[in-house]
Amino acid sequence: MSMPTPVTTYPTVRSIELTQPLTWLSKAWLDMTRAGWISYAHGLALALAGWAIVAIAHQRFWLLAGAVSGFMVVAPVLATSLYALSRAMEKGEAANLQVVLKTWLNWQNNHINKFSNDYWGMVQFGVLLGVAATGWVLTSAALITLLAPVPINTPEDFIRHVVLARNGWLFEVWLALGGLMAAPIFASSAVSMPLLLDRRITLTQAVLTSWQTVLSNPVPMAAWASLIMLITMLGMGTLMIGLVIAMPLLGHASWHAYRDLVDVTGLAPRDDTAAHGARG
Repeated sequence: MSMPTPVTTYPTVRSIELTQPLTWLSKAWLDMTRAGWISYAHGLALALAGWAIVAIAHQRFWLLAGAVSGFMVVAPVLATSLYALSRAMEKGEAANLQVVLKTWLNWQNNHINKFSNDYWGMVQFGVLLGVAATGWVLTSAALITLLAPVPINTPEDFIRHVVLARNGWLFEVWLALGGLMAAPIFASSAVSMPLLLDRRITLTQAVLTSWQTVLSNPVPMAAWASLIMLITMLGMGTLMIGLVIAMPLLGHASWHAYRDLVDVTGLAPRDDTAAHGARG
């Protein structure tokens, strides 16, 4: 039996209110409460990764700044199993370790053709985000290493000689370039990963749909991006300990953002297509 091809239509994007991101955070907190330790374990894993980055690069701030920023870039991929937990709870199913393991280890259960974009969409998107993160690490390192007035080895050096420099412009350039790279990455990833996880759709369709959600709701999505940055910085500012709560909160909230922003009526659920593929 021939394999069905991915859909060629695009989901409908909904308009939302400015305060809707706060609702996503509220729903995410409820998801964390219901999921329990498995949700917080994701945050702990990311906090440990953050500690590892700091331990390796704490005397090389040019690397530390880029690595931490790059870590934030790939966070939508790392949160994939948090989306799966929220989806399970939305369906009234158990949100447990089995859901997480299925998400990461049994991808073959969620595809029609393992060599198609349908199967590799999330992998491809993860690679693209990884490339973007690497690009920012190199750009950040070059800026700080080549243009700083003195060697920047610690966060204190960065604050004293870059952020608080009276006649300097390096910090402004660093922020501007970071923003230029972050804006398209956010637009591409706002709902892409939950959509790829939930529905049988190609990577191109998912990314273009994500862009459409941002373009259709510029002010609410700008507020959402600001909340993401604020919560993430608060998590990092507590010696990474706050990430135990911040990362699962943002992961679950991103699922609810996807559900509010995208009307997936008419798109086949990925689990349903997997069943068809197994029968075929």
